[in-house]
Amino acid sequence: MFRNLSITLQIVMLVALYIFLYMPILYIVYVSMQTTAIWPFPPDFTGEHYVNLWHATDYHTGFRNSLIIGIGTGMISSVIATMAVIGILKYRVKGSKLIAGLFLSPLFIAHILIGISSLMFNKTLLGLPGNLFSAIIANATYATAFAFLVLLAQLARYDWRLDEAAMVFGATPRRTFREITLPLVWPAIFGAFIVSFLLAFNNLEISFYNLGATPTLPTLAWGSLRHGISQELYALAALINAAVFSFLGLLYILIRSGVIRMDFKD
Repeated sequence: MFRNLSITLQIVMLVALYIFLYMPILYIVYVSMQTTAIWPFPPDFTGEHYVNLWHATDYHTGFRNSLIIGIGTGMISSVIATMAVIGILKYRVKGSKLIAGLFLSPLFIAHILIGISSLMFNKTLLGLPGNLFSAIIANATYATAFAFLVLLAQLARYDWRLDEAAMVFGATPRRTFREITLPLVWPAIFGAFIVSFLLAFNNLEISFYNLGATPTLPTLAWGSLRHGISQELYALAALINAAVFSFLGLLYILIRSGVIRMDFKD
C-alpha cells in the first residue's frame, strides 16, 4: 500500500514538474496562433502572425547576426576549451586546479559586467569598434566556461593510455590527436559547441554592449517591449523553441541509434 502511494506521489510530482517547466512554452506556441493575446479563449486560430514575422526584414537581419555570433562563439569556445581540458587532464601539470578555476570563473560574473568590461577593453586597448567580431569575442569569454565544464565532465573518463600507445608505435602528437583522440572525443566537443552557440545566440546583455546599433534577435525583442509584446514575438519564440526541441530530438535519436557515442569504449 505504502509502495503504491509512493509511486503515485512520484508520478504526481513528476507531472507537476513538467507542467511547471513546459507549460509557459506551450502557452507561447498557443498564443502565437491566436487572433488575440488577451485571454485567447475560446481559441480562434490564425497564421497571420507568422506571415507578418516572415515579412519583417528587421527580424531577418537580427536572426542572421545572432546566427553569426552563435557560430563564431561556439567555434572559439569549443576550440579553446578542448585545448585547455586536454592540457589539464592529459598532462596534469602543477597548478592545473588553479587554471581550471580561472576558466570557470566567468560563470560567477554577471553578464552586464562582462559586457561593459569587454566593451571598454575592446575599445580602449584593442581599438575594436562595436561590431559582430567584438561581440563574438565578448560572448566567447563567457561561453568558454560552459564549454570547458561540458568537456571536463566528458573527457574525465577518457583513457589517455590510448594516446600514449599510439605515440609508442611512432605516431606524432598531431597524428595521434587526428586519428585517435578526435574521433573518440568529438561528441563532447560538439556538445560544447552547441552549448556555447545557444548561450551566445540568446544573449542580450553581453551582445548589446558590444554591438552598437547592430541588431540581433534578443535586442530586437527587448527593444519592441517598449511598445508592448507583439504577437510576432510569440511567433518568433515558438519557432525558436521548435527548432531547439527538434534538434534535441534528432540528437537523442542519433545517440540511441549509436551514430553519436557519448562513451570512450570500443
